[in-house]
Amino acid sequence: MENSGFLGFLVFYPFVGGFFSWIAGSVGRHRQKDAELLMSGLTADFFAVTEFVVMAWLFVRYVGVAGNGAVLSLRLAGICGFGLSFILDGFRLVYGLIATFMWMMTVILSREYFTGHHSTARFYLFMLLTLGATMGVFLSSNLYTTFVFFEMMSFTSYVWVAQEENVASLRAADTYLAVAVLGGLVMLMGVFGIYHELGTLEMTELASAASACENKPVLYALGCCMLVGFGAKAGAFPLHIWLPKAHPVAPAPASALLSGILTKTGVFGILVTTCGIFLYDGRWGVMILIIGTFTMVIGALLAVFSIDLKRTLACSSMSQIGFILIGVGMQCLLGEENALAVHGTMLHMVNHSLIKLVLFMAAGVIYKNVHALDLNEIRGYGRKKPLLKVVFLIGALAIGGIPLFGGYISKTLLHESIVEYGGGGWMSGLEALFLFSGGLTVAYMTKLFIAVFIEKNADPARQEQYDAQKLYINRESVFALAGSAAVLGIWGVFPHGIMDRAAQLGQRMMGLTASGHVVRYFSLTNLSGGLISITIGILVYLFVIRGFLMREGAYVNVWPSWLDLEQLIYRPLLLGLLPSVSGAGCYVLDVLTDRIVSILIPVGAVLARVFDSMTDGMVVLLRASVYRDSPLPHERLEGSFVTDILGGALNVLQEIGNKSWRRRRPVRNDHRHTLAIRYEELRETGMIIGRSMSFGLLLAGIGLCLMLIYILWIE
Repeated sequence: MENSGFLGFLVFYPFVGGFFSWIAGSVGRHRQKDAELLMSGLTADFFAVTEFVVMAWLFVRYVGVAGNGAVLSLRLAGICGFGLSFILDGFRLVYGLIATFMWMMTVILSREYFTGHHSTARFYLFMLLTLGATMGVFLSSNLYTTFVFFEMMSFTSYVWVAQEENVASLRAADTYLAVAVLGGLVMLMGVFGIYHELGTLEMTELASAASACENKPVLYALGCCMLVGFGAKAGAFPLHIWLPKAHPVAPAPASALLSGILTKTGVFGILVTTCGIFLYDGRWGVMILIIGTFTMVIGALLAVFSIDLKRTLACSSMSQIGFILIGVGMQCLLGEENALAVHGTMLHMVNHSLIKLVLFMAAGVIYKNVHALDLNEIRGYGRKKPLLKVVFLIGALAIGGIPLFGGYISKTLLHESIVEYGGGGWMSGLEALFLFSGGLTVAYMTKLFIAVFIEKNADPARQEQYDAQKLYINRESVFALAGSAAVLGIWGVFPHGIMDRAAQLGQRMMGLTASGHVVRYFSLTNLSGGLISITIGILVYLFVIRGFLMREGAYVNVWPSWLDLEQLIYRPLLLGLLPSVSGAGCYVLDVLTDRIVSILIPVGAVLARVFDSMTDGMVVLLRASVYRDSPLPHERLEGSFVTDILGGALNVLQEIGNKSWRRRRPVRNDHRHTLAIRYEELRETGMIIGRSMSFGLLLAGIGLCLMLIYILWIE
């Protein structure tokens, strides 16, 4: 295995590019209108394209030998005690290429999307920072390196969700950051615990160390800690709450990457944990299957009921992650004969990444021109736009599992892995839910396509305006959109020549060495599963969507507003859960050694800061709603005692001046009122900062950095 600086280039080059893009945008901001977008966008284009070219060159050079294991490695010793380690193998070749391709296409499309928007240089800065962090996750060779870049990625991508800086985006960003930070802290406990129990964090050594470990209950507990952290980013139930809220408010290029790539970093972590620590472990596999089934079914149901274009695609992402998790669970249950599950998991990850790239970019084109996402408002927009129609149709057919498209291949492999395991009973129920969820996918994608590209808008004037619009996309965006759709289409046309080869490249990381038998994808047996899902999808669309979810020709949202896990459970019970968290913390401290205790002290400090901020926020929320103060008869109308005294004194001086040196040009200002306004502005700014969950969570990030410095110091 060759030691190469190329891996360091792939990870750290985007960080340099981000700051150059921000500097270019800052210079352009002072020159002329839209110069910030042009200069920062072009700079980001250069760095994103360069990153893709280097990754593509590495892919071409090493693809022939990567199936046998890692081909490149890099270790940066002495960083935070453990050091940072990177490797390049078959799986990382595939996902490095997918990630850089998606970043390149979204950066190219984003320049037109952000026309007229503010703070574009900031967006490109954090877009490239997130690219570097994401590559750090995928190329990491030990869990400590994974954690460092995983948390970095969570904080940099927070800016994507909050980019528009309105009420909805800031609240969604709060939820996203809360899930990411709390999940990351739980994962960090798992990382330290695994190092204590197994004596290593190297991914290639986890399997042998875990098999020799006798303390299985503790190992399961630590695995669950890892599952919480990675599952939160993947959007797995019940930690999916950020997905339906972040995507509708985030810019479309960010949504494509959040759904297509960032969720896969979570899946990557789950794969490392499963295939490294719990390889062929049936009990762990059953737990993953249960989580995957809930994620798959609930995500599909939410998508069927949604009438918002991007929210539907976000819920769809949740459902497809469920399909992938079922593949991960089946890998454990099938043991050494798990080639179908391994290949299906790998291919559905790639399929979902490419599909969501196409669909979210198409949604971005629609939003850019209509400034709406509600199906009733965008209805009929694409009727006379053939390019947009074909691009969206390719994505819809692929995710629906229609034969001759990539989604059909990966879903067939996953379905056949369930059939191969057999067992009847609950496994037959899992197969039924699998096919039913596939049918729901067909139903909600049919709903989106017919609403946007077939039906006419209820307002004839608006439909006429939509039909008359010809120049709705520029050449660069055409390249990004059509190029991504072409790659997705070609990918699915050659299942044996391209897709099977990609699956074989990724299989070694999942513990599989033999490739298994060649699957006849278009045999009658395999086609029957897809046809069952398609039939279910048609029936759901005709009788549920058209019959129940439409009234008087309009799409209606009948999903109960109170049925929101965040509002119904997480926020109200946060304070009640604190004692349980404290008890669990005491148990962990009793089990771990003195060295781990000394490391967990700063972790506890960070947790205390996070919960303190959330407690304050909850108190403020209750004071502003349920326990709102009623005005008192003697309550001051504005300002404070100090502003009253000082303003009164200034008013007296003003009156003296008006009767003496300003007699000809008197001034009539109410200094009490002016000072009261300044006082209220300062107080409100302080209250916003103090009560903001984002502020508390960002302080938690600073705490994480200080904790890492602390670890380095004691090492």
